[in-house]
Amino acid sequence: MPLDTPVPQLPTTLGTLDALAFVPAGTKDDMTIVGQLGQTLDGRIATITGHSRYVNGPASLMHLHQLRACVDAVLVGVGTALADDPQLNVRLTKGRNPARIILDPNARLAPTAKVWHEDGARRVWLVSNTPASPIPPGVELVVLNASTGNIDPRDILRALHARGLKRVLIEGGAETVSRFIRAGCLDRLHLLVAPIIMGSGRPAFNLPAIQTMNEATRLNTKAYVLEDEVIYNIDLSSQRLPIDFSNTSENR
Repeated sequence: MPLDTPVPQLPTTLGTLDALAFVPAGTKDDMTIVGQLGQTLDGRIATITGHSRYVNGPASLMHLHQLRACVDAVLVGVGTALADDPQLNVRLTKGRNPARIILDPNARLAPTAKVWHEDGARRVWLVSNTPASPIPPGVELVVLNASTGNIDPRDILRALHARGLKRVLIEGGAETVSRFIRAGCLDRLHLLVAPIIMGSGRPAFNLPAIQTMNEATRLNTKAYVLEDEVIYNIDLSSQRLPIDFSNTSENR
């Protein structure tokens, strides 16, 4: 592509079907797993204190809500849930609220967190230890093994698949998305880049160190301008590993 080729622009009023076009069906099994991260130009998702409201602007937030409306479930790690207290519902566009999944091995999230609010959507708490605090009404508790302090992404997906949740958005944070990448458990990644330079802060990815550029991952990606930001629609299907849904670490 010539250097002066313009980057295609997305309409600023994307509908749910337009957002869905960026989430093709999975090719390795019957699940489709999409990651999402919003970052600055210098690859930061939050300040050194964890403050991230908001790295991305209104158009990218609209895109995120359209993604939520297209999936069965949206998952965040407990670090994101504690730092941002997100609602994880669909507010900026039309569509149903997805199931809300909290990955919280040590059951740290309080029963008063906004994600536990009863609004008709399923709420699932993925833990490796039984919570000391009461389980919020209507919340499904799923206990999974965590051999190294973290729950294997493949076990997470098996548990969600068993509950009929097959289109999943991994919305953050950086550690959670990175673990899914390392495990070969993402079909696609939406990277939303804002015109901000933070200079320091928390990086978007935490992946194994490499020694030479030959070891770097070369990605199949398309870029789209959304107002003053850029969305990278990254195809990770070549790295995606099929999941054996008959093998589970769930403690029933």
